[in-house]
Amino acid sequence: MTDSSDKEAVLAANQAFYHAFSNKDIKGMNLLWWQGTTSLCIHPGGRVLTGWESIRASWESIFKNTDSMEIDIEIIKIEIERALAYVVVGETVLQSSRGRKLKAQSIATNLFQNMAQKWYLVHHHGSPIVR
Repeated sequence: MTDSSDKEAVLAANQAFYHAFSNKDIKGMNLLWWQGTTSLCIHPGGRVLTGWESIRASWESIFKNTDSMEIDIEIIKIEIERALAYVVVGETVLQSSRGRKLKAQSIATNLFQNMAQKWYLVHHHGSPIVR
């Protein structure tokens, strides 16, 4: 059984991820992600990125090629078991790039691990919702 402080901390870490994402904030991502070789990231329609170095490079590329971003999320499910937690969210991303506006919807799973009294993002997997 988890206590409410764990749930609040996981939800705060999840919100910090989307704040960094929507603000194109690589420093925020640096603080949030576990920076080891075991972290994984799968962007919608993308391949598996393993380790913080390749994950950071992918975020830097996304941020560099995007003029602005707005992200609305809906939390579908949160589960916490000891030092692992996952948050499943529906994402609506409004992106502006080179004068083009794009709207994409996806489902994402964010996996957090509690290490040294902090919840770190260790896995993000976004899947596009195909209409």
